[in-house]
Amino acid sequence: MYKVLIIDDHISMCDSLSLVLENTGGFSVVGKLPNAALAEPYCLKLRPDLIFMDICTENGASGLDAAKLIREKFPGIKIIVMTGFNDITYEPQAKEAGARAFIIKTKNLEHFVRTAEGVMRGETYYAEPKTLPVPEGNVPLSDREMEVLKLICKHFTNKEIAEELFISENTVKYHRVNILAKTGFSKTVDLVFHVITNGWINPLN
Repeated sequence: MYKVLIIDDHISMCDSLSLVLENTGGFSVVGKLPNAALAEPYCLKLRPDLIFMDICTENGASGLDAAKLIREKFPGIKIIVMTGFNDITYEPQAKEAGARAFIIKTKNLEHFVRTAEGVMRGETYYAEPKTLPVPEGNVPLSDREMEVLKLICKHFTNKEIAEELFISENTVKYHRVNILAKTGFSKTVDLVFHVITNGWINPLN
């Protein structure tokens, strides 16, 4: 039986997911946490085989940051990242963090169980890379362009973006020009307003 740790600050989600997992007979939920910052000590204590990790948890703690830390310190623990936000940057970030699967919470609980079973068999679950919807249609931005756009939406300056991504300011400027050209926006502020108000990027995480 696989031991599962659920990290989510929504009690109802934790309880519902815990119930459906344990009803399969193949999983035992050994812990439920509201705060991703507590993941490391609980992994030491509970030694789970699998973690369901929400991206946005209590007190602003990032599940993506916790996932990276766990993969570094406990490489044997498999992680499924989940979120209720349709931010198109989350899935590639989850993959980069080392998660084995990514789930939007609008999926039914049976999907969570099937994903958990597959992950424990060694499978991974990711959708096709998402594109950015703009008025002219869907625009495929590169992973790096999406990283830059995400930081622009968080009000990072060119210098701060360069430091965050370990690239030059000139490279940041190059990406900004390409992003505007691809999306058809003449002003960065208009693009930022578009992606945030439509829920494509969450600047708070």
